[in-house]
Amino acid sequence: MLERYEIEAFLTLAEELHFGRTGIRLGVTTGRVSHVIRRLERRVGAPLFTRTSRVVRLTPIGRQLADDLAPLAAAMDEAVRRAVEAGRGVTGSLRVAFLGEWTAPALLKAVTLFAKRHPECAVEVREVQLYDSRPSLVDGSVDVLLAAYPFDGMACGPALLTEARVLAVAAGHPLAREETVSLEVLGDHPVVQYPAVTSAAFKRDRTPPCTPGGRPVPAGPAGSTFSEMLTLVAMGRGVLPVGEHTRHYYPRPDVAYVPIRDAPPIERGLVWREDNTTERVREFVRAASEANRRPPGRLVSGT
Repeated sequence: MLERYEIEAFLTLAEELHFGRTGIRLGVTTGRVSHVIRRLERRVGAPLFTRTSRVVRLTPIGRQLADDLAPLAAAMDEAVRRAVEAGRGVTGSLRVAFLGEWTAPALLKAVTLFAKRHPECAVEVREVQLYDSRPSLVDGSVDVLLAAYPFDGMACGPALLTEARVLAVAAGHPLAREETVSLEVLGDHPVVQYPAVTSAAFKRDRTPPCTPGGRPVPAGPAGSTFSEMLTLVAMGRGVLPVGEHTRHYYPRPDVAYVPIRDAPPIERGLVWREDNTTERVREFVRAASEANRRPPGRLVSGT
Protein backbone atom coordinates (compact mmCIF):
# COMPACT_ATOMS: atom_id res chain seq x y z
CA MET A 1 0.00 0.00 0.00
CA LEU A 2 1.25 3.46 -0.89
CA GLU A 3 1.89 5.97 1.85
CA ARG A 4 0.16 9.32 1.67
CA TYR A 5 3.44 11.24 1.26
CA GLU A 6 4.42 8.96 -1.66
CA ILE A 7 1.17 9.68 -3.45
CA GLU A 8 1.54 13.41 -2.81
CA ALA A 9 5.15 13.48 -4.06
CA PHE A 10 4.29 11.47 -7.17
CA LEU A 11 1.21 13.53 -8.13
CA THR A 12 3.01 16.82 -7.49
CA LEU A 13 5.94 15.77 -9.69
CA ALA A 14 3.50 14.51 -12.34
CA GLU A 15 2.01 18.02 -12.37
CA GLU A 16 5.19 20.08 -12.12
CA LEU A 17 7.53 17.80 -14.12
CA HIS A 18 10.36 19.48 -12.24
CA PHE A 19 12.09 18.12 -9.12
CA GLY A 20 13.02 21.54 -7.79
CA ARG A 21 9.51 23.01 -8.01
CA THR A 22 8.08 19.81 -6.55
CA GLY A 23 10.40 20.08 -3.56
CA ILE A 24 9.43 23.72 -3.02
CA ARG A 25 5.72 22.87 -3.10
CA LEU A 26 6.16 20.00 -0.67
CA GLY A 27 8.61 21.82 1.57
CA VAL A 28 11.33 19.15 1.19
CA THR A 29 14.66 18.86 -0.60
CA THR A 30 15.04 17.79 -4.21
CA GLY A 31 16.97 14.76 -2.97
CA ARG A 32 14.04 13.71 -0.81
CA VAL A 33 11.70 13.90 -3.82
CA SER A 34 14.10 11.80 -5.91
CA HIS A 35 14.40 9.22 -3.12
CA VAL A 36 10.60 8.88 -2.78
CA ILE A 37 10.11 8.52 -6.54
CA ARG A 38 12.90 5.92 -6.91
CA ARG A 39 11.40 3.86 -4.09
CA LEU A 40 7.95 4.10 -5.70
CA GLU A 41 9.35 2.99 -9.04
CA ARG A 42 11.00 -0.02 -7.39
CA ARG A 43 7.67 -0.94 -5.88
CA VAL A 44 5.86 -0.59 -9.22
CA GLY A 45 8.64 -2.40 -11.06
CA ALA A 46 8.88 0.09 -13.91
CA PRO A 47 10.00 3.69 -14.51
CA LEU A 48 7.31 6.30 -13.87
CA PHE A 49 9.31 9.23 -15.28
CA THR A 50 11.98 9.68 -17.92
CA ARG A 51 14.66 12.11 -16.81
CA THR A 52 17.26 14.08 -18.70
CA SER A 53 19.34 17.05 -17.63
CA ARG A 54 16.65 19.33 -19.04
CA VAL A 55 13.33 17.49 -19.14
CA VAL A 56 11.21 15.30 -16.87
CA ARG A 57 8.36 13.40 -18.53
CA LEU A 58 5.85 10.81 -17.41
CA THR A 59 6.17 7.37 -18.93
CA PRO A 60 2.95 5.74 -20.19
CA ILE A 61 2.83 3.72 -16.96
CA GLY A 62 3.41 6.89 -14.94
CA ARG A 63 0.62 8.68 -16.79
CA GLN A 64 -1.79 5.84 -16.14
CA LEU A 65 -0.88 5.78 -12.46
CA ALA A 66 -1.35 9.56 -12.19
CA ASP A 67 -4.75 9.35 -13.87
CA ASP A 68 -5.81 6.57 -11.50
CA LEU A 69 -4.45 8.13 -8.31
CA ALA A 70 -5.54 11.76 -8.77
CA PRO A 71 -9.29 11.24 -8.16
CA LEU A 72 -8.57 8.88 -5.25
CA ALA A 73 -6.30 11.46 -3.61
CA ALA A 74 -8.91 14.18 -4.12
CA ALA A 75 -11.56 11.96 -2.55
CA MET A 76 -9.30 11.32 0.44
CA ASP A 77 -8.74 15.04 0.93
CA GLU A 78 -12.47 15.68 0.70
CA ALA A 79 -13.23 12.93 3.22
CA VAL A 80 -10.74 14.38 5.70
CA ARG A 81 -12.13 17.88 5.17
CA ARG A 82 -15.68 16.68 5.82
CA ALA A 83 -14.55 14.87 8.96
CA VAL A 84 -12.81 18.00 10.25
CA GLU A 85 -15.89 20.10 9.58
CA ALA A 86 -18.15 17.57 11.25
CA GLY A 87 -15.87 17.53 14.28
CA ARG A 88 -15.84 21.29 14.55
CA GLY A 89 -19.57 21.64 13.94
CA VAL A 90 -21.14 24.20 11.64
CA THR A 91 -19.22 27.39 12.40
CA GLY A 92 -17.63 30.25 10.51
CA SER A 93 -19.66 32.12 7.91
CA LEU A 94 -21.88 31.30 4.95
CA ARG A 95 -22.61 33.68 2.07
CA VAL A 96 -26.00 33.14 0.47
CA ALA A 97 -27.71 35.07 -2.30
CA PHE A 98 -30.99 35.26 -4.15
CA LEU A 99 -31.74 36.05 -7.78
CA GLY A 100 -35.08 37.80 -8.23
CA GLU A 101 -37.14 39.45 -5.51
CA TRP A 102 -39.72 36.66 -5.51
CA THR A 103 -37.10 34.20 -4.21
CA ALA A 104 -36.09 36.33 -1.21
CA PRO A 105 -38.88 35.15 1.17
CA ALA A 106 -37.98 31.48 0.59
CA LEU A 107 -34.30 32.23 1.20
CA LEU A 108 -35.09 34.12 4.40
CA LYS A 109 -37.11 31.16 5.69
CA ALA A 110 -34.03 29.01 5.15
CA VAL A 111 -31.76 31.56 6.85
CA THR A 112 -34.07 31.75 9.88
CA LEU A 113 -34.16 27.99 10.40
CA PHE A 114 -30.43 27.56 9.71
CA ALA A 115 -29.52 30.33 12.17
CA LYS A 116 -31.71 28.74 14.83
CA ARG A 117 -29.95 25.40 14.39
CA HIS A 118 -26.44 26.76 13.95
CA PRO A 119 -26.09 30.03 15.88
CA GLU A 120 -22.28 29.87 15.67
CA CYS A 121 -22.35 30.22 11.87
CA ALA A 122 -22.91 33.76 10.60
CA VAL A 123 -25.03 34.04 7.44
CA GLU A 124 -24.53 36.90 5.02
CA VAL A 125 -27.36 37.59 2.55
CA ARG A 126 -27.06 39.51 -0.71
CA GLU A 127 -28.87 39.93 -4.00
CA VAL A 128 -27.27 39.13 -7.34
CA GLN A 129 -28.33 40.06 -10.85
CA LEU A 130 -28.50 37.98 -14.00
CA TYR A 131 -25.11 39.19 -15.20
CA ASP A 132 -23.21 38.29 -12.00
CA SER A 133 -25.11 35.30 -10.61
CA ARG A 134 -22.83 32.60 -12.06
CA PRO A 135 -19.59 34.63 -11.67
CA SER A 136 -20.41 35.11 -7.97
CA LEU A 137 -20.46 31.37 -7.45
CA VAL A 138 -17.39 30.77 -9.58
CA ASP A 139 -15.23 33.36 -7.81
CA GLY A 140 -16.39 32.24 -4.36
CA SER A 141 -18.01 35.51 -3.29
CA VAL A 142 -21.26 33.54 -2.88
CA ASP A 143 -21.47 30.03 -1.41
CA VAL A 144 -25.12 29.23 -2.15
CA LEU A 145 -27.55 30.87 -4.56
CA LEU A 146 -31.33 30.57 -4.79
CA ALA A 147 -32.07 30.76 -8.51
CA ALA A 148 -34.16 29.29 -11.29
CA TYR A 149 -33.41 25.89 -12.80
CA PRO A 150 -31.83 24.66 -14.94
CA PHE A 151 -28.48 25.97 -13.67
CA ASP A 152 -25.97 23.74 -15.42
CA GLY A 153 -22.42 23.30 -14.23
CA MET A 154 -23.39 23.55 -10.55
CA ALA A 155 -24.66 21.26 -7.82
CA CYS A 156 -28.42 21.67 -7.40
CA GLY A 157 -30.67 21.02 -4.42
CA PRO A 158 -34.35 20.07 -4.48
CA ALA A 159 -36.80 22.51 -6.04
CA LEU A 160 -38.14 24.90 -3.41
CA LEU A 161 -40.48 27.00 -5.55
CA THR A 162 -42.66 26.21 -8.55
CA GLU A 163 -44.65 28.62 -10.69
CA ALA A 164 -46.48 28.65 -14.00
CA ARG A 165 -45.12 30.54 -17.00
CA VAL A 166 -46.59 33.66 -18.55
CA LEU A 167 -45.57 35.70 -21.58
CA ALA A 168 -44.55 39.29 -20.96
CA VAL A 169 -45.65 41.54 -23.83
CA ALA A 170 -45.99 45.28 -24.31
CA ALA A 171 -49.31 46.60 -23.00
CA GLY A 172 -50.34 47.62 -26.54
CA HIS A 173 -49.24 44.33 -28.15
CA PRO A 174 -51.98 42.30 -29.90
CA LEU A 175 -51.21 39.31 -27.65
CA ALA A 176 -52.02 41.41 -24.56
CA ARG A 177 -55.74 40.93 -25.35
CA GLU A 178 -55.50 37.12 -25.37
CA GLU A 179 -56.63 35.06 -22.35
CA THR A 180 -53.85 32.52 -22.95
CA VAL A 181 -51.20 31.86 -25.58
CA SER A 182 -49.28 28.84 -26.84
CA LEU A 183 -45.51 28.47 -27.00
CA GLU A 184 -45.97 28.43 -30.77
CA VAL A 185 -46.42 32.24 -30.75
CA LEU A 186 -42.72 32.55 -29.99
CA GLY A 187 -42.12 31.77 -33.65
CA ASP A 188 -44.01 34.91 -34.63
CA HIS A 189 -42.29 37.50 -32.43
CA PRO A 190 -38.71 38.37 -31.42
CA VAL A 191 -37.87 37.06 -27.95
CA VAL A 192 -35.83 39.24 -25.61
CA GLN A 193 -32.60 37.45 -24.67
CA TYR A 194 -30.84 36.88 -21.35
CA PRO A 195 -27.26 38.11 -20.77
CA ALA A 196 -24.43 36.20 -22.43
CA VAL A 197 -23.14 34.90 -19.06
CA THR A 198 -26.39 32.99 -18.48
CA SER A 199 -25.98 29.23 -18.78
CA ALA A 200 -26.80 27.54 -22.09
CA ALA A 201 -29.35 25.17 -20.53
CA PHE A 202 -31.15 28.07 -18.86
CA LYS A 203 -31.32 30.01 -22.12
CA ARG A 204 -32.72 27.00 -23.98
CA ASP A 205 -35.37 26.62 -21.31
CA ARG A 206 -36.43 30.29 -21.14
CA THR A 207 -35.80 31.45 -24.69
CA PRO A 208 -35.79 28.29 -26.83
CA PRO A 209 -34.33 28.45 -30.35
CA CYS A 210 -37.39 26.66 -31.78
CA THR A 211 -41.06 26.30 -30.94
CA PRO A 212 -42.48 22.88 -29.99
CA GLY A 213 -43.59 22.61 -33.61
CA GLY A 214 -40.05 23.16 -34.86
CA ARG A 215 -40.34 26.74 -36.12
CA PRO A 216 -37.31 28.97 -35.41
CA VAL A 217 -37.74 31.59 -32.70
CA PRO A 218 -36.39 35.01 -33.72
CA ALA A 219 -33.92 36.41 -31.21
CA GLY A 220 -34.54 39.93 -29.97
CA PRO A 221 -32.13 42.22 -28.09
CA ALA A 222 -30.54 41.17 -24.79
CA GLY A 223 -30.70 42.88 -21.41
CA SER A 224 -28.18 42.87 -18.55
CA THR A 225 -30.78 42.77 -15.76
CA PHE A 226 -34.35 41.52 -15.52
CA SER A 227 -35.67 45.09 -15.32
CA GLU A 228 -33.81 45.96 -18.51
CA MET A 229 -35.35 42.96 -20.23
CA LEU A 230 -38.85 44.00 -19.20
CA THR A 231 -38.13 47.52 -20.43
CA LEU A 232 -37.21 46.08 -23.84
CA VAL A 233 -40.55 44.26 -23.78
CA ALA A 234 -42.38 47.49 -22.90
CA MET A 235 -40.63 49.23 -25.81
CA GLY A 236 -42.06 46.62 -28.19
CA ARG A 237 -38.64 45.16 -28.97
CA GLY A 238 -39.76 41.62 -28.19
CA VAL A 239 -41.72 39.27 -25.92
CA LEU A 240 -40.37 37.27 -22.97
CA PRO A 241 -41.53 34.06 -21.20
CA VAL A 242 -41.31 34.60 -17.42
CA GLY A 243 -42.69 33.16 -14.19
CA GLU A 244 -46.22 34.12 -13.12
CA HIS A 245 -44.95 35.92 -10.02
CA THR A 246 -43.32 38.52 -12.22
CA ARG A 247 -46.72 40.19 -12.46
CA HIS A 248 -46.75 40.62 -8.65
CA TYR A 249 -43.14 41.68 -8.15
CA TYR A 250 -42.77 43.69 -11.36
CA PRO A 251 -46.18 45.28 -11.95
CA ARG A 252 -45.86 47.75 -14.81
CA PRO A 253 -48.57 49.66 -16.68
CA ASP A 254 -46.61 49.23 -19.92
CA VAL A 255 -46.27 45.42 -19.68
CA ALA A 256 -48.96 42.73 -19.77
CA TYR A 257 -48.54 39.12 -18.63
CA VAL A 258 -50.46 36.44 -20.56
CA PRO A 259 -50.59 32.81 -19.28
CA ILE A 260 -48.84 30.24 -21.50
CA ARG A 261 -51.15 27.25 -21.54
CA ASP A 262 -48.73 24.59 -22.79
CA ALA A 263 -45.50 25.49 -20.99
CA PRO A 264 -44.02 23.42 -18.14
CA PRO A 265 -43.69 25.15 -14.75
CA ILE A 266 -40.55 26.97 -13.66
CA GLU A 267 -38.67 25.49 -10.69
CA ARG A 268 -36.29 27.33 -8.40
CA GLY A 269 -33.89 26.04 -5.78
CA LEU A 270 -30.40 26.28 -4.33
CA VAL A 271 -27.25 25.94 -6.44
CA TRP A 272 -23.59 25.89 -5.42
CA ARG A 273 -20.19 24.81 -6.69
CA GLU A 274 -19.72 21.05 -6.37
CA ASP A 275 -16.23 21.55 -4.95
CA ASN A 276 -17.71 23.86 -2.30
CA THR A 277 -20.01 21.25 -0.78
CA THR A 278 -19.07 21.98 2.82
CA GLU A 279 -20.93 20.92 5.93
CA ARG A 280 -22.28 24.47 6.15
CA VAL A 281 -23.67 24.25 2.63
CA ARG A 282 -25.22 20.82 3.24
CA GLU A 283 -26.89 22.01 6.43
CA PHE A 284 -28.21 25.14 4.72
CA VAL A 285 -29.68 23.11 1.87
CA ARG A 286 -31.35 20.83 4.42
CA ALA A 287 -32.76 23.82 6.31
CA ALA A 288 -34.05 25.39 3.10
CA SER A 289 -35.78 22.18 2.07
CA GLU A 290 -37.46 21.82 5.46
CA ALA A 291 -38.38 25.50 5.84
CA ASN A 292 -40.02 25.53 2.40
CA ARG A 293 -41.52 22.05 2.54
CA ARG A 294 -44.60 21.62 0.38
CA PRO A 295 -47.75 19.88 1.61
CA PRO A 296 -48.08 16.43 -0.02
CA GLY A 297 -49.88 16.43 -3.37
CA ARG A 298 -50.00 20.17 -3.66
CA LEU A 299 -48.34 22.29 -6.35
CA VAL A 300 -47.06 25.44 -4.70
CA SER A 301 -46.21 28.59 -6.63
CA GLY A 302 -43.16 30.66 -5.85
CA THR A 303 -43.46 33.16 -3.04
